[in-house]
Amino acid sequence: MAIAIWANAPLQCAPPCCSISRRNWQLKFSANSFNLKRKCLFINNGYGSLPVKFQAITGDSGDPELIEDGNPLSSELEQAKIALKATEEERSRLMEELAKSEVKNHEYASIIKHDKILALAELEAAKSLFNTKLEESIKEKFALESKLVLAKQDAVELAVQVEKLAELAFKQATSHIIQDAQLRVSAAEISAAETARSMEEQMRKTTEGTLSAIVDQSTDAVNKALYAAEQASNQARKSVAAITGDRNLMDEVQDVRAKNVELENSISDLECQLLITKSEVDRLKSELDQALARAKASDLRAASVEKALAELQEVAKKRNFQKDELFKSLLNKMKKEAAEREKAAVKAFESELEAIIAAVQAANETARLKDQAYTRRYAALQRSLQASEAASEVWKQRAENAESILHGERSGEENYVINGGRIDLLTDKDSQKWKLLAEGPRREIPEWMARRIRSICPKFPPRKVDISKALSAKTLSLNLPKQDEVWSIAQEKPRESDMLVDHVFEKEIIEKKRKALERALQRKTVKLELVPEQPKLEPGTGTGREIVFQGFNWESWRRQWYLELAPKAADLSHCGITAVWLPPPTESVAPQGYMPSDLYNLNSAYGTVEDLKQCINEMHAQDLLALGDVVLNHRCAHKQSPNGVWNIFGGKLAWGPEAIVCDDPNFQGRGNPSTGDIFHAAPNIDHSQEFVRRDIKEWLNWLRNDIGFDGWRLDFVRGFSGGYVKEYIEASNPAFAIGEYWDSLAYEGGNLCYNQDAHRQRIVNWINATGGTSSAFDVTTKGILHSALHNQYWRLIDPQGKPTGVMGWWPSRAVTFLENHDTGSTQGHWPFPRDKLAQGYAYILTHSGTPVIFYDHFYDFGLRDTITELIEARRRAGIHCRSTVKIYHANNEGYVARIDESLVMKIGHFDWNPSKENNLDGTWQKFMDKGSDYQIWLRQ
Repeated sequence: MAIAIWANAPLQCAPPCCSISRRNWQLKFSANSFNLKRKCLFINNGYGSLPVKFQAITGDSGDPELIEDGNPLSSELEQAKIALKATEEERSRLMEELAKSEVKNHEYASIIKHDKILALAELEAAKSLFNTKLEESIKEKFALESKLVLAKQDAVELAVQVEKLAELAFKQATSHIIQDAQLRVSAAEISAAETARSMEEQMRKTTEGTLSAIVDQSTDAVNKALYAAEQASNQARKSVAAITGDRNLMDEVQDVRAKNVELENSISDLECQLLITKSEVDRLKSELDQALARAKASDLRAASVEKALAELQEVAKKRNFQKDELFKSLLNKMKKEAAEREKAAVKAFESELEAIIAAVQAANETARLKDQAYTRRYAALQRSLQASEAASEVWKQRAENAESILHGERSGEENYVINGGRIDLLTDKDSQKWKLLAEGPRREIPEWMARRIRSICPKFPPRKVDISKALSAKTLSLNLPKQDEVWSIAQEKPRESDMLVDHVFEKEIIEKKRKALERALQRKTVKLELVPEQPKLEPGTGTGREIVFQGFNWESWRRQWYLELAPKAADLSHCGITAVWLPPPTESVAPQGYMPSDLYNLNSAYGTVEDLKQCINEMHAQDLLALGDVVLNHRCAHKQSPNGVWNIFGGKLAWGPEAIVCDDPNFQGRGNPSTGDIFHAAPNIDHSQEFVRRDIKEWLNWLRNDIGFDGWRLDFVRGFSGGYVKEYIEASNPAFAIGEYWDSLAYEGGNLCYNQDAHRQRIVNWINATGGTSSAFDVTTKGILHSALHNQYWRLIDPQGKPTGVMGWWPSRAVTFLENHDTGSTQGHWPFPRDKLAQGYAYILTHSGTPVIFYDHFYDFGLRDTITELIEARRRAGIHCRSTVKIYHANNEGYVARIDESLVMKIGHFDWNPSKENNLDGTWQKFMDKGSDYQIWLRQ
């Protein structure tokens, strides 16, 4: 049997001795025990292919013969031996590379093992951190529970004390009324008793006198009658004696008649006296009746007094009952509020506990998922290691196959396929694996990966079908690609919908969530442990330590302002700013935003609603409050009415003329009269309408909850009553609110008047109308600073020794500023003196009130470092909106004041320091020295 070999492709060999002549050659072997067979072998050496055809040719002698085109050639055998020797050398080199590959595999295994140890250590560290956080959370829970119990006890004790104090106050309030009523009743009773006693005494005296007179007269009359009867008896006896004694009977009779006449006269006199006595008795009776009537009247008055007293007692009783009811209702309300606060505290604690539990569960879940991710990663690394080991075995098997083929040790018909620099044996067991290794991933490779593969893998030469072309090819090299340049599953970039991709994405998401939860838990723990919560002192003032930054000017709408302002949040927070005042967010007829139309459309000239949300989120990420500039006084219409007046609104709040005040002369409103000044450029909204207030409240809450604003800057609040502002603020519950109440100061002869009490009183009246729920810009202080800083520092103290402006009367509601988008920027309606800006900021940043910093001054005028340093002085001194101000000097030369007990500042060019002040004790250290502009000292 003879074997014929045709080379149809170039055989690439590194040594020059391995080149083959460009002729067809045949190798002839003799064989008696097997039939003619043909086998096609395709050998891949990494850069070229050698299709070799073996043909068995049987000779007469049975020995193999080497023929060239039908003639024996002994020299070709030598060349074949040389080629075989080159092949053996190539095999040796391949075995060396295989050994190197095994060494690299061992290195990979050690690296994987090291990574596994690191992963386990990191997992243990995460578990220990989680356990520590959990213990801290449990301790914090117990501390909160103890605080809650103490708060409950304090609330109960406070309720008992309030009840006792209320009872004592009620008694004190009602005791004087009862005592007064009792005194009045006693006085009335005493007066009635005295009147009755006097009348009774008078009647008694009068009756006794009358009766005694009557008795005396009657006694006299009876005595007279007895005397007359006795005389008559004596006369009769005399008459009898005369008769008997022979006297003159006629004389006696005459005497008797005379006596009778006298007796009759006496009786008539007695009757007259009786009549007189009777008339006197009648008079006394009438006087007695009158006295009785007066006594009865006195009784009636006493009864009326008693009735009045009873009514008074009834009224007092009703009042006492009402006060009892009011006190009970107040007490019940207080108890209810205490219960609600307790419930709220419990609910807040429960929610906090639930949040902590959720965080713990999330941390557990994160740890579990991290364990799973590490497990998957370890499994993937193990699979990669196994794949590397399998690849090494395959390379070894390929070398053995090549060696056996070259030595003719393998028999049978077997097909070999050249693919991508590998000789792959297509067996049923490993066909899919080799297909994956050979053809790459299961899905189409993306363009970016294809470019990467092409950049590290050279192009393969075209497959040759002719031995002459194969021998004439110049690409005869056996340099194989490096192992890290060959495509591998372990180095494959994750793809969508792949299991490995899902695991990797899941791992990344879980890792992000874990880190976010750890940061949130750490911030919450630090906040609860180290930074006690600062309670909200009063509505509309936040914590009292706000420093507001106006984050725009009149020309900011010309750029994508939200995208430009958001990156500055970190810098503002680092400089000490606590709140950023953003421009009006709504769609507006004027690009600056102060002529709003559709309130729910937040795609404005400053950017889209997504840009606005991103900007607010960036502010919140830097712990900054976002204050929205809301225009509530007026709104631009979308349509004209049938008579051509623009008073029909569109969008979600589709109002009509009934939402416009009736005294707006330009827009024919059908609402109620305005409660403030008229803004003539747009329809003025009637806030007395219930549907208007309801819609505005919903809009403000939408801005708070959905968009993310924390507070409000209220535009042109002179146009409507402050009572409506109070209602809007109570409904939206902002962290901070500022009202723009701007009117003119008092001038005389072109000069600013010293007394500006009327101006600041109007601002204070508006703040008071809001119930103190909103602050207001201290326009008074701005106007006075314009003149005071030009060597008229005496303007900075009022007759009571307090600061001028709103900060002197109501500092917690005074928002001090030097300039804004209206007064400065390109409008320049009332610009602050450019050369006095540093002094102005030194004044407002060291005094009470809430200072506002203008964007242009901070970023465009070169005052950033100066303002930052002043903010730091304010922070170190602990100055807030209610800080006390003690003014020592205010004259033409300068101004000196002490704020609280921790900061002293001087403005002006006169020579002064704390050691020269007799009434200023303590040790002071100079913090800032700007020469004649200003100087600041802090107490050591």
